[in-house]
Amino acid sequence: MIRLPASRRQCALPCLLIAAALVLAACGSAPPRPSPGGAASVRYAPLSSEQSEDIAIHALGLVGTPYRYGGNSPQGGFDCSGLIGYVYRTRAGLTPPRTVAQLSGFGEAVDRGDLRTGDLVLFGSGQPSHAGIYVGDGRFVHAPSTGGTVRLDKLASAYWSRQPLSVRRP
Repeated sequence: MIRLPASRRQCALPCLLIAAALVLAACGSAPPRPSPGGAASVRYAPLSSEQSEDIAIHALGLVGTPYRYGGNSPQGGFDCSGLIGYVYRTRAGLTPPRTVAQLSGFGEAVDRGDLRTGDLVLFGSGQPSHAGIYVGDGRFVHAPSTGGTVRLDKLASAYWSRQPLSVRRP
């Protein structure tokens, strides 16, 4: 057992109590609250028009890349959210959430009439089930399904025009 001098013994108990209180207070602090989409809320500066154009051009350059569930690279293939994450990370330095459900809380909601190049288009009622990158002229790039490839489609096509649509601007 270590014997402290009398002057130190008087401080030992109060100091230990203070230290214990600080440790307990730190353990009791709440973790960051997730955003409604499930990912931690992160605010980014709005994309410049140059970044938005670069995102669209890069997405168009990936047309033809194979679809792969869980894929997030040109070499391994893409699923829809993997494509979005790859393009935004490499062209704008942003790291969007990994799932389509989480993308529904990423950035700011935008009216369909205010769509612009680089916006995210999300499809599905309630919780979205699919997403792509708007590239202008009523078209978007997306990774649609197993056995397919990344492709360019029109929002006004027979299939996509019937799907509930929401728009997010990172």
